[in-house]
Amino acid sequence: MRETLVLNASFEPLATVSLRRAVVLVMQDKAVVEQAHPGLRIRASAVEMPVPRVIRLSRYVRVPFRRQAPWTRRGVLVRDRHRCAYCGRRATTVDHVLPRSRGGADSWLNTVAACAEDNHRKADRTPEQAGMRLLTRPFEPTPSESLLFALGAEGRAALPSWLAQPA
Repeated sequence: MRETLVLNASFEPLATVSLRRAVVLVMQDKAVVEQAHPGLRIRASAVEMPVPRVIRLSRYVRVPFRRQAPWTRRGVLVRDRHRCAYCGRRATTVDHVLPRSRGGADSWLNTVAACAEDNHRKADRTPEQAGMRLLTRPFEPTPSESLLFALGAEGRAALPSWLAQPA
């Protein structure tokens, strides 16, 4: 299912929602379509509208300030673009750089995406002990970056130029 980026009335990214939820918000006049998928339209008996890619809420929603994005396994895979940090192949698991058994935490800076084979090979050791090197270093995305990462590469590329895009 398509993901739609939701912007606050002040144009700051708030969340990603399903296409169905985005259409409901637009139909209830709670949001307006800022950008639509080119050439795609939603048709019903009495309504026709573009398929929203980015919507903006009509009223400002006060959001508690978040200094950091919440850590999730899915978030780590999305941040690392589903690429193994050790070999570059498709990643399906999350590896702790410092294993949890040695005090490593579930955090952005201690986890990387990994393929099952490399995760198993590294086992309960640090990359140095296992003789493996990280191709990419883990980093902590901002809350806005994590929302944009969730859209995927082609979703980010199609966003309007005025919306800041992480590399």
